[in-house]
Amino acid sequence: MKNQISILILLLFILAKPVFAQETAGPKKYWITFNDKANSPYSINSPEQFLSPAAINRRTLQGITLKENDLPVNPDYVAQIQALGVQVLTKSKWFNAITIQTEDTNLLATIRALPFVDGSAQVARLKAKTVADEFMADLMRMAEALEAQQRKASAPKQKSAFTDPYYGNADVQIEMIAGHKLHNMGFKGNGISIAVLDAGFYNVDQINHFDSLRQSGRLLGTKDFVQGGTQVFEDNSHGMSVLSTMAANTPGEIVGTAPEANYWLIRTEDAGSEFIIEEHNWVAGAEFADSVGAWIINSSLGYTKFDDTITSHTYNELDGNTTPITIGADLAASKGILVVNSAGNSGTDSWKFIGAPADGDSVLTIGAVTSERAYAAFSSRGPTTDGRIKPNVCAMGQQSFLVVSSGEIARSNGTSFSSPILAGMAACLWQAHPSATAMEIFKAIEQSADQYENPDDLKGFGIPDFMKAHEILSRVSINETASDSIVNVFPNPFIDGLSLEYFSVTEQEITITVHKLSGKRIYEEKVQVYPFVNNLIQLEKLRKVGSGTYTVAVSNGKETFVKRIIKS
Repeated sequence: MKNQISILILLLFILAKPVFAQETAGPKKYWITFNDKANSPYSINSPEQFLSPAAINRRTLQGITLKENDLPVNPDYVAQIQALGVQVLTKSKWFNAITIQTEDTNLLATIRALPFVDGSAQVARLKAKTVADEFMADLMRMAEALEAQQRKASAPKQKSAFTDPYYGNADVQIEMIAGHKLHNMGFKGNGISIAVLDAGFYNVDQINHFDSLRQSGRLLGTKDFVQGGTQVFEDNSHGMSVLSTMAANTPGEIVGTAPEANYWLIRTEDAGSEFIIEEHNWVAGAEFADSVGAWIINSSLGYTKFDDTITSHTYNELDGNTTPITIGADLAASKGILVVNSAGNSGTDSWKFIGAPADGDSVLTIGAVTSERAYAAFSSRGPTTDGRIKPNVCAMGQQSFLVVSSGEIARSNGTSFSSPILAGMAACLWQAHPSATAMEIFKAIEQSADQYENPDDLKGFGIPDFMKAHEILSRVSINETASDSIVNVFPNPFIDGLSLEYFSVTEQEITITVHKLSGKRIYEEKVQVYPFVNNLIQLEKLRKVGSGTYTVAVSNGKETFVKRIIKS
């Protein structure tokens, strides 16, 4: 297989060489910062002018007030710069800045002289797409499809004590963080919006594993901050594979960690180059995610070295307060968004450490482990330069199951996949605790991890247990003296089946029995229940019993709770 791929790549370069030779330098891109937001038509007293109802609601629920950095860039400033003949690419209200593109470098002096302009910096040189670029993309997809078929055919089943045919290949990566338990309680991310910031989402509009996402209307929208517009389905496949670990919903084949969440697909990464403008694209994408009301950002991106080496980061800059993307990520968190970011894949190279924005103190940074819970050697390490624990936690990132560009299910390695596996479960946790703040979700995930008392620079606080995180958040909101009880039985009297709500303070098996008043038992069932929720249990078989008065009893092994019920 490697020989086949090598032959294909060699063929590419032979055919593409003439095209590469014809390539010429393109226009440059600049970051322009402003002095102020004076005379702005926007006001923090009218947030509906620039924030969606969902965004306002997210802030209100978390007690977050609006600040001046929430106000959009002054549109008059933007218009004056556009009038000079440059193209405005992105705007950043948090940095009070814009990125522009121009071939006329003489215009920079004119722009800098404007009274409202604070400064400028070159952030990229545009490289126009060539025939060779398109050919390369097609070839890589062909090679990936061949590899996927080989991996699918030869890959042995992962070893685990947990097997659930519902999840298909994804069972181990979900079970490792106790995700199946939240799913069994009905928490699959419903009502929580996740913004995925990535390099492209190739064929998400066609691949069958995303059918339920599209058909249910939970794909809320798309945005491209690299080329502009909303077309993201013809670009790089990395974001599609990332999305599949959360949103795929093909029972028996692959089910993601948040199969009922809502999604925004946002392209900020140009996979064909590496310039610092991509950090500014990321900030613009995060601001967009904020404005449309996303609760979670998953970013399987990280930056250290750039094609323009003078802008590359040093390890000393990874202090949580220096790089543009890290500052932007922490600002996103301050708006009530849970920012989940991959640690990076530099564990075995000379860099070794995490990248930006993984160094942010409000960024939940995710490392990678194997299916046997061991540290994956490629996973980037901590600490930050100021000594903070990174990564924060880990999920399965070695031999993770996901969807590749061919539409096949295959394995792949990378913290790019451990991050969304965990982000999806965070959505399920937040669904269970909608009144929690982003940082309460963040801390509960950390505290549930298996080496919380003894963190290190490889796995951070370890592998989280989302059932424990649920219990941690439940104890905060529920009186510690709460005890097991039958909350309700309904309808009562009943004609068809009966529903029973049972509150439990632990995960346990309970026994439900129904007796006639004479004491004769007519029904018994054992049920697994979960802590700090009202477990809804349907007793549909009772529709067959005759009319009369009965008792329903629930035993947890220590106590028995009894209610009288009537069948009409």
